[in-house]
Amino acid sequence: MKAEKARIDDVPRIHKLVNSFGSQGLMLPRPLSEIYENMRDFYVVREDGEVVGCGALHICWEDLLEVKSVAVLEGNQGKGVGSILVNACLEEAKSLDVAEVFVLTYEPDFFVRFGFKQIDLMDLPRKVWGECQRCPKYPDCDENAMVLKLKPQSKAKW
Repeated sequence: MKAEKARIDDVPRIHKLVNSFGSQGLMLPRPLSEIYENMRDFYVVREDGEVVGCGALHICWEDLLEVKSVAVLEGNQGKGVGSILVNACLEEAKSLDVAEVFVLTYEPDFFVRFGFKQIDLMDLPRKVWGECQRCPKYPDCDENAMVLKLKPQSKAKW
């Protein structure tokens, strides 16, 4: 299995996958229009031609990217699909020469394996909070904020 950039015809499957976890309160649900608008951010993993996992790398600012919407079909969890997706996002982040990548997650142990470190949610710059206002849990976020420094000279306080 390998990650590849999503295609336009993958969007309905990505939408269904992300929102299946969104309906359980495990990630932010996303409207179909938002996934189409951000389709170029997404990677997918396929098995037998079908999308079994997705994840996105989103540019927030000149020095900050977000890994988001990492979702793996239930029957494919534990097979390395999530790791393939996160590694693809991190490789792209490195190629963009960006200082830091962050994630908001309920699965911090998963992201620790890639070198992410937990930080205080309030330490994230306000510019990354745009989507949070749509969250049913806002302003009482219970996700874990984590960051990965790609450049040791990064000026962030974490």
